[in-house]
Amino acid sequence: MGLTYASYPPLFRPLETQTQDTFEPENSAKQIPNSSDPLPLIDLQCLDPEKLREACTDWGIFRLVNHGIPPTLLEKLQEHTRTIFSIPFESKKALFKSPLLGYFWGTPLLTQSAVALSRGTNNIDWVEGFSVPLSQLSELQPQDSVIASFRLILEEYKEHLSRLATTLFKAMAKDLNLDLSRHNTYLSESTGFLRLYRYPQCSMADQNWGMEVHTDSSVLSILLQDEVGGLEAVKDNKWFNVDPIPNSLIVNIGDMMQAMSNDEYKSATHRVNLNKHKDRISICYFVFPADAHVILSSKYKPFTYNDFRAQVQEDTKNLGFKVGLDRFKVLHD
Repeated sequence: MGLTYASYPPLFRPLETQTQDTFEPENSAKQIPNSSDPLPLIDLQCLDPEKLREACTDWGIFRLVNHGIPPTLLEKLQEHTRTIFSIPFESKKALFKSPLLGYFWGTPLLTQSAVALSRGTNNIDWVEGFSVPLSQLSELQPQDSVIASFRLILEEYKEHLSRLATTLFKAMAKDLNLDLSRHNTYLSESTGFLRLYRYPQCSMADQNWGMEVHTDSSVLSILLQDEVGGLEAVKDNKWFNVDPIPNSLIVNIGDMMQAMSNDEYKSATHRVNLNKHKDRISICYFVFPADAHVILSSKYKPFTYNDFRAQVQEDTKNLGFKVGLDRFKVLHD
């Protein structure tokens, strides 16, 4: 077996090394997106409040340009990410034993033992990745030279992400008449983390998902994707492709932002398709409210993000999927 396949978690290796029913989902039909990328375009250097509001209320997702991150940094970030994922699987597991580098494969919300128990079902995401809490980067003192150089790149990227998230959130909070003096609790930079994903190539890409339909639990998510593509989002019950365009980022409104906005803003519904011939790399930044911040809304019972996260984990474990904000909705007579 070549190095590429040796780097895959065993669950995702080619069919000849697995039994057929390991990969066969119960329902193989896929709904094909009927349009290419029509995303709203938001220019951070000339931030238009009306365009931003329209993107958040009508779409929940938009493309960000003129964001100020050097293209060379984005290229280095993607190159190092590919290098790390190309490490043989057993070596990766050993390398990422640090609690600061949470390595996973399959559905991110499930433990690896739960993923193992789910083999042969259609609820396993065809993805591997690891999570990096950005506030703890300075505590990461790796012996491995690859991880050490990667940490330096992440430190630089972290500063840009903090700037982008804060700038965008303040503009959104002003639009929603939120108390700007509390913006550090609505969106707490200390909660920010990166999740680096690899979606392995899959010969049965038309019958499996890289990541099934979901919304993000965050306030905001900021995504850097490579040239392979595969991200799809929904608007007006129609799926569309989110095309990979160099030096642009994709911003998602998350569940916490939808609740804070009293449902004025939409948490973006999206999914990831697989490619039969190429791995896909994506790097996503998620940021949340402060732990003690209580979200107050006429649409929802008061809750904190910790309450929400615990409910999502319980639902995923017991039901196999995330219920999300519906668990907290106020039921009117």
